[in-house]
Amino acid sequence: MKLSQRIQSIPPYLFATIDEKKAEAIQKGLDIIDLGIGDPDLPTPDQIIDAMTLAIRNPSNHQYPPYQGTLAFREAVSRWMLRRFNVSVDPKQEVLSLIGSKEGIAHSFLAFLDEGDVALLPDPGYPAYHVNALIAGGVPYSVPATEATGYEPDLDAIPLDVVAKAKLLFLNYPSNPTGAVASDAFFEKAIRFAKQHHILICMDLAYSEVYFEGRRPRSILEFPGGKDVAIEFHTLSKTFNMTGWRIGMAVGNATAVQSLGKIKTNMDSGIFKAIQEAVIPAMDQPDAIIDAQNAIYQARRDIIVDGLNGLGWSLSKPSATFYIWAPIPRWATNSAEFTIDLLDKTGILVVPGNGYGALGEGYFRISITSPTERLHEAIHRLQTHQIRY
Repeated sequence: MKLSQRIQSIPPYLFATIDEKKAEAIQKGLDIIDLGIGDPDLPTPDQIIDAMTLAIRNPSNHQYPPYQGTLAFREAVSRWMLRRFNVSVDPKQEVLSLIGSKEGIAHSFLAFLDEGDVALLPDPGYPAYHVNALIAGGVPYSVPATEATGYEPDLDAIPLDVVAKAKLLFLNYPSNPTGAVASDAFFEKAIRFAKQHHILICMDLAYSEVYFEGRRPRSILEFPGGKDVAIEFHTLSKTFNMTGWRIGMAVGNATAVQSLGKIKTNMDSGIFKAIQEAVIPAMDQPDAIIDAQNAIYQARRDIIVDGLNGLGWSLSKPSATFYIWAPIPRWATNSAEFTIDLLDKTGILVVPGNGYGALGEGYFRISITSPTERLHEAIHRLQTHQIRY
């Protein structure tokens, strides 16, 4: 068998590798505290479960769904965008259902890149951006998004010859892995940059509903000119603890949304209609669900940040996402060796920062999607094993 150059060019997916490390540690008999992948441990809300039990028994939901999503679901998305962000999107032209936002992000590279086109990607950033740019035949270009810039990509640092070949700029706020939230000034600058250079902004807003102290993240579509240059990806995975259900949506520029839909009609057959039907009531009244979840995540955030700071770190508390981005201890050699050593000594699984790009080296990411008692236990194990900054 001769494999394609495409498949040979892409590295193993970060979290598949982490799953292997976890399985090896379990085989050794370690009691693993999994602070790796960001998979909510909280259950899908009863409101959605109850709606699903009815929807799944409706025979009309057992057939192929509309490729672009049911109109009822897209209208619910439109209502949610208006209520949550004060952004008006046409449910027929500017909303598209996704089999989770990761699917839409992956297909966007196929929709908008030709062979050799450049995709501007934040470093550190979600690993799927880089890999899917390669799969599409594009050229991923890492834009520094470091602590020095508040984890906002330094658009001024991109060489003009690279900008000239760029078709896409990926943004992700609140950020995975850093937890950073971009300033209004940065969004305004990014829109001007995209207009000047005829670049499409792909805004990954997967964590819009995981926020603390009432500081709601913003949509790029809220800003003047945003819809002219941007398509935005949302997911219900984090909003309603539905990672296994696979449902999300793309909204924004009509041409971009319709072009992505054209790719999808040739690649997949849409989302099970019962799932689309089941989430509509929750999308129309999400606040009570979201507020309760965020209170839990905020308490967990405080356990980890306060615990690490008590061991010599000096971390600020992120205002969004369920991730803590922390430098590796000063005595550690690199991110990968530190995380392996941590797993072997303590049974605590975290993600090495270099998995998110070259500029992630020297950091590690903690997910707080584990029960409170396990987070307390993780801090206790760090104290017991003298894992200090």
